[in-house]
Amino acid sequence: MNQRKLIYVVDDEADICKLVCAELIRYGHEAHAFYTGTQAQYAIKQKQPDLLIMDLGLPDMDGLNLVRQWSHFGDMGVIILSGRNSATDRVLGLELGADDYINKPFDSRELVARANSLLRRISKLASNFQPSADVKLAKFGEWQFDPNTLTLQHNDGQQENLSHSEAELLLSLLKAPRKILSREQLLKERNEASFDRCIDVRMSRIRKKLEHDSTAPRLIKTVYGAGYMLMADVNWF
Repeated sequence: MNQRKLIYVVDDEADICKLVCAELIRYGHEAHAFYTGTQAQYAIKQKQPDLLIMDLGLPDMDGLNLVRQWSHFGDMGVIILSGRNSATDRVLGLELGADDYINKPFDSRELVARANSLLRRISKLASNFQPSADVKLAKFGEWQFDPNTLTLQHNDGQQENLSHSEAELLLSLLKAPRKILSREQLLKERNEASFDRCIDVRMSRIRKKLEHDSTAPRLIKTVYGAGYMLMADVNWF
């Protein structure tokens, strides 16, 4: 039985909201439907959900604006559910911080399965990746990462927030410094159903937060044809 979570479904199609909410409730979650971006914004400010499932084609705003606004709240997952099926839209959604992108038409059981998978990853993120129960922070290069708050802090005080998916990727690299991790390995670790560019997109977002020049990265190296490697030693404390 899944632990009960609070989930908001944002879509201007009432039938879709009803279907998704009913399926989520059947699996033991608390689900609420919202039909506009404005309604969703107000609800999130009043009580933040564990997961936001949302369409992009909302009547009062582009759903990507909501993704941009809310995706960096470390304890809330974001799944895009959309009829925009082009690779460009999927890449943009992930670049803005969404954790997953599901195309319409969709199977409600698959949607719930992927939602549950994301919720499990979120709830286990810190404990699963810490080398021991006493470890709280990771120090690498000029950065310090806190897996409990999903925040990066530079030696000069600069702070960056990561989404769940970004934090998972970074923590995988931090667990294996100076070792090559393939894209397939990184996807398999997450038991994640996603398209083939999602790792590259998320790694690009991490680099933009870590590197002075993300086009010439020094901390995270691309090993062409093989994967990614963290070019720094890591101290856990």
